[in-house]
Amino acid sequence: MFHNISQRFIATRQRTLKLAAPLSEADMQVQAEDFASPGKWHLAHTSWFFEEFILQTLGFKSLLAEPYRFLFNSYYDSVGQRQPQNRRGLISRPSLKEILDYRQEIDHALLTAIDAGLDPSLLKLVELGVHHEQQHQELFLTDILYNLSQNPLNPAYLTNKDLQSMQTNHAGDKTLQVFNGGLVNIGHDQDRFCFDNEMPMHQVFIAPYRLANDLVTNADWIDFIEDGGYQNPLLWLADGWKVAQQEQWQMPLYWQKNDQYFAYTLYGLQPLNLAAPVCHISFFEADAFARWAGKRLPTEAEWEFAASQQTVAESTSDNMSYVPQPRLNNTQGLQQLYGDVWQWTASPYVAYPGFKTSPGAVGEYNGKFMNGQYVLRGSSIATASHHARASYRNFFYPHQRWQFTGLRLAE
Repeated sequence: MFHNISQRFIATRQRTLKLAAPLSEADMQVQAEDFASPGKWHLAHTSWFFEEFILQTLGFKSLLAEPYRFLFNSYYDSVGQRQPQNRRGLISRPSLKEILDYRQEIDHALLTAIDAGLDPSLLKLVELGVHHEQQHQELFLTDILYNLSQNPLNPAYLTNKDLQSMQTNHAGDKTLQVFNGGLVNIGHDQDRFCFDNEMPMHQVFIAPYRLANDLVTNADWIDFIEDGGYQNPLLWLADGWKVAQQEQWQMPLYWQKNDQYFAYTLYGLQPLNLAAPVCHISFFEADAFARWAGKRLPTEAEWEFAASQQTVAESTSDNMSYVPQPRLNNTQGLQQLYGDVWQWTASPYVAYPGFKTSPGAVGEYNGKFMNGQYVLRGSSIATASHHARASYRNFFYPHQRWQFTGLRLAE
């Protein structure tokens, strides 16, 4: 189960540093909103996790443990007081060098402990920590994108030479595939790693339904905009209409319109690729679009049952550009389930029947957030590739747009 955990730990830690390489310390200290943390905070928090939940149980304690516990604890109330999330950008000290030194200290201590032999329960926490850091790699990218987008000069995180934008005239497969449903199993079978919110596997009844083979595209969304979708209250849930009016939403986050549509990306401002999946939309927008299209959002059970009918490889985009790209083939069946954008579902984020919160502070990891949020399925261009599985449950508040979020229609 824990084969090559040292190599996986090292590879994960190195990738996090690689993501940080294009940025200056000033870039990694900026924080534009409560939900988007500075890059420097992510570098420290992912190290703090290993120290707090594994190394300290072995008697290891960094000289920086107490101040770092306050500064880099995320939301673990049972651990103690912490820096408020909306003030993380004010952490000018420690410096980036000091945080990188701290990462090296934690890496050395943890690898030494693994080599000496760890109890299986602690190895399980190491594996959780690796997957946790991979989640923060995705957050690192989405937070950097949001923070840099506040600069009117539209700075680029990545260089244009690495962008291989795939313009295509292919309009996608607009058909909906039929699924008979019935009494089906959803959830993880626990034969390999999963997060606790994916368990336990259980039965649900699904009525017959249809699910779109492709994701909704930017071209589709422009039709919605130009048909007055953002001005028609009949399409919107009441809370969605309220926030859309308050925030003056007229198009997805990062879009601009001059003589044509543009989108701010990790490569700076780029012309909108009309055939690519729409991205950076809220649950409220996704729900309004579905109503406008005469369809609806799928439930998470419908999405998972459909996705489980084919392998991950069959429906994953080969996309390493960090920008959503069009589908390039006419293959039938469900496409773009993974590797493009997270897909909103109609399901509120609640515990599965029989769910048990993990003991100790790590139980706060998922259990405390099962309220007021909606489930997204699939994975995005920023998600670790092996996180793509049918049972994976992502979740965000219905008004949030800074993640790589899109939609797939159902009826």
